[in-house]
Amino acid sequence: MVAPRIATFAVDGSARYGCVTDRGVVDLYPRWSKEFPTLREVIAAGALTRLAEDAARLPAGHGLETITWLPPIPAPEKIICIGVNYPDRNAEYKDGSDAPKYPSMFFRTPRSFVGHETPLVRPKASAQLDYEGELVLVIGKAGRHIAEREALDHIAAITLCNEGTIRDWVRHAKFNVTQGKNFDSTGSLGPWLIPYTNESQIADVRLTTKVNAEIRQDDRTSRLIFGFRYLIHYISTFTTLVPGDVIVTGTPTGAGARFDPPRYLKPGDVIEVEAENIGVLRNGVIDEA
Repeated sequence: MVAPRIATFAVDGSARYGCVTDRGVVDLYPRWSKEFPTLREVIAAGALTRLAEDAARLPAGHGLETITWLPPIPAPEKIICIGVNYPDRNAEYKDGSDAPKYPSMFFRTPRSFVGHETPLVRPKASAQLDYEGELVLVIGKAGRHIAEREALDHIAAITLCNEGTIRDWVRHAKFNVTQGKNFDSTGSLGPWLIPYTNESQIADVRLTTKVNAEIRQDDRTSRLIFGFRYLIHYISTFTTLVPGDVIVTGTPTGAGARFDPPRYLKPGDVIEVEAENIGVLRNGVIDEA
């Protein structure tokens, strides 16, 4: 059975949400928007499954070629990104360090992301646009000081991220990477949300990133240094997690900066982040106008 695929999209400039099926997109916005203006409110109400069940009874109103994909969660309160969370990724730094004791993390702004099939923008300020394929957790239930044993109960859905990075700008300062992680339209989220039902969905998922059909990153979530339970527990120690919050859980080895010479993205490239039973997040690249 195919898991429900619930997406945010635009038609003629109007943002909407619905279910993606083999027949096209079932537009649920007209039926549900008074109760749930966006998917963020759907998640807060624990209603993703209700929407999917409703969509199963309805015809597809839009072909995939007629929509513009948007990041699934509009204006999340927090987008929290985890750095250096696969063993080989830590070794890539060649600094002789042991696995970190605590996770590295940083925030990203919603404006730094585009949706599926929308080009990433290589900025005027730098040609060092890089890719990072990652699995994403979307929080469904608020919590603070969440115990690890209860952490997965706080997940509403999973999706994918290309956590695009401007490499030279993450080295502008001594202690932070914020600048290089937040250029407008340099990353992507999507293509849709898969409702979370049980740990088997995320425990050992193969995650790959391809550039122009060449596999650059390939690893499994079972190898994470800091697993999903711990991440939710740790993050909730210092901030209250709320419905719609996005946790980008880390990228495998193989980003463009780690090649010799580096293999940064350029206009015309196509990046595909793929995870088993979740889907493929695909984006091209253009230069900033």
